[in-house]
Amino acid sequence: MSVVVVGLSHRTAPVSILERAAVPADDLRKTLDELHRAETISEVLLLSTCNRIEVYADVARFHPAVAEITTVLARHAGLEVGDLADHLYVHFAEAAVEHLFAVASGLDSMVVGESQILGQLRSAYALGTEAGSLGSVMHELTQTGLRVGKRVHSDTGIDQAGASVVSVALDRAEAVLGSLAGRRALIVGAGSMGALAGATLRRRGLTDIVIANRGIDRAQRLAANLNGRAVPLAGIAAELADADVLVSSTGATGLVIEADSVPPRGGRPLVVLDLALPRDVDPSIAERGEVTYVDLEALRNGGAAVSEAEVRAASAIVTEELGNYLSEQQQLAVAPTVTALRARANQVIDAEIARLDGRLPELDDKVRHEVADAVRRAVEKVLHAPTVRVKELASMPGGDQYASALRELFDLDPATVDSVAAVKQPGGVS
Repeated sequence: MSVVVVGLSHRTAPVSILERAAVPADDLRKTLDELHRAETISEVLLLSTCNRIEVYADVARFHPAVAEITTVLARHAGLEVGDLADHLYVHFAEAAVEHLFAVASGLDSMVVGESQILGQLRSAYALGTEAGSLGSVMHELTQTGLRVGKRVHSDTGIDQAGASVVSVALDRAEAVLGSLAGRRALIVGAGSMGALAGATLRRRGLTDIVIANRGIDRAQRLAANLNGRAVPLAGIAAELADADVLVSSTGATGLVIEADSVPPRGGRPLVVLDLALPRDVDPSIAERGEVTYVDLEALRNGGAAVSEAEVRAASAIVTEELGNYLSEQQQLAVAPTVTALRARANQVIDAEIARLDGRLPELDDKVRHEVADAVRRAVEKVLHAPTVRVKELASMPGGDQYASALRELFDLDPATVDSVAAVKQPGGVS
C-alpha cells in the first residue's frame, strides 16, 4: 500500500497558520491540479475545512511525494517549507487509512463526534472525481472512509452527543445572552456553514434571521428556507445595529467585517461567532465592552459531551473496519500473482498442445479436444488449492511473503505484457 496523508489541523497548528494554509473554494481545483501534476503522485484528494487541510495521495515514492506536497502547501500559504513543516503530520500506508477513518468518524474533529466532516469529505471526493485526480486506489479508500464514518454515526451515540462546531459556538452565545428565542441573528455567508447555523438557530427558537451574502440570489434562497430576510454584504452595518448574534463564515480571503463597522449599541450585548478560516471579523472588535467575540481558536478547547464509552465504541468500529480494509487490500495485492501463475500454466498447456499437433497431425479433432480438456482440468485441479490458499494467507500478517514465494518459484512477473496477453487467450485457465 502506497497511500500517504500530509496535513495540518487544529491539533497541530494555531488558527493563524490554518488561516494561511486554508484553500479557498475558488482555489481548490487549481491546487488539486497542481498536486496531481507532481511526478511522484498518481492519485490525490484534497480535504480543506475550517480546521484542517489534508492531502491524501497514492504515491510512487514516499519521501519525494511528501516533499512535493509540503512544497505546494507551503507555497500556497506563503510560508517557508520549514515553517509549515513544524505543524504538519504525515501518515503512511496503514496509518494513513486509519487516520482517514478516524477523521470521517468525527474522532479527530475539534468537536468530537461532529458529523459535518462527512459532508466535507463527500465534497472533496466529488471535486477529485470531477477533476480526474482520483483513480481506483483513492476511489475505494474514500468511499470506504465515508461508509465507515456513516456507520460510526449510525451505530454509536457519538452522533447525538457530539455537537457540530456551530452548536458549540451557539452554546457560547446562549451563555452570554440566555435563551436565543426572540433574538435576532445576522448570518454572513450562505454556504454550508451558514445554512447549518441557520437551521441550528431555528431549532433553538430564534426566528428573526437575516442572511447577508456576496451573491444575493444565494442569500435569498437560504433566507426563504429559514423564513428570514436576505441582504447584500453592503447591508451588514445597518443590520448589525439590531442583531444579537452575528455568525460569519464566508470563503473570503480577507476581513469582511471591520471593527468600526459595528454601530454604537447603547450597551446591548452582541455575540460574534467567527467560524471562517481565514477570519471574517476583525478580532479587535472584542475590545468593545458589549461585544463577545468567539472564533475557531476560542472553540478549540470547547467540546461536546461525548462519553468515553461512546468514543471507545466508535474507535472499535474504526479498528474493525481498518482490519477488514487491509485484509481486502492484501488479497487484492496477491491477485496479479495468481493471475500470472494461471497465465503461465495456460502458456505451458498451449505449447504442449501445439507440440502434440506437430507430432500427431493426423490426430482426430474430437480426440485432440478431449486430450486438451483433460490436460486443462488436471492443471486446474493442481492449481486450485495453492491459489485459494495463497489468497487466504494474504490476509494474515506477513501474507505478502506467500505471493512473493510463488513469484520466485515460478519466475512470475505479474506486470509483464506476456502475462496479460496470456490471460486474454481463449480457452485459458481462469
